[in-house]
Amino acid sequence: MVILSILLDTSGGSLTCFNQNQFHGLALRLELFGRPFLWVVRPYITTKLRDAYLDGFQVRVTTRSKIVGWAPQQKVLSHPSISYFLTHCGWNSIMEAISCGVPFHYWPNFVDQFMNQNYVCDVWKVGLGLVQDATREEIKDKVEELLCHEGIRIRISELGEMARKSVQKGGNSHNNLGKLVEEMN
Repeated sequence: MVILSILLDTSGGSLTCFNQNQFHGLALRLELFGRPFLWVVRPYITTKLRDAYLDGFQVRVTTRSKIVGWAPQQKVLSHPSISYFLTHCGWNSIMEAISCGVPFHYWPNFVDQFMNQNYVCDVWKVGLGLVQDATREEIKDKVEELLCHEGIRIRISELGEMARKSVQKGGNSHNNLGKLVEEMN
């Protein structure tokens, strides 16, 4: 039996910090969603907040959650129990999720993350967006939609396979890196 798990990397990248309302809103959504989760929260995010976690939040979710300051994202994403990923839509996070075949919701904050979101949703069709002020019910519906959306699962599997082939010997990325190394010598 595979346990449905969620990986949340809410660091927003190395430059973004969430405000207290956003952070509490995400914590509340996780609690209400009722599924096991791993939540990566960079220490600098919580130290800048007056009351980082909602009263009693960590106690109420302790049996089905792990909250850490860092995790080896690609290793976690490649674990078979991970079925969903919430990301800020940074390029590395997108590539790791695709290469591991994990569909995701995006929550972009600034600069290239909004352009990346267009590729994820409109071009590659491997994820769904969340609006900043979505209601609890809308969040739940969006997550269920993503988890049940067979087209997204198939598409992300196809892209993941293409990515893996590209880095293997004879693949485009492998060959291009070899050419770059040759030219630099």
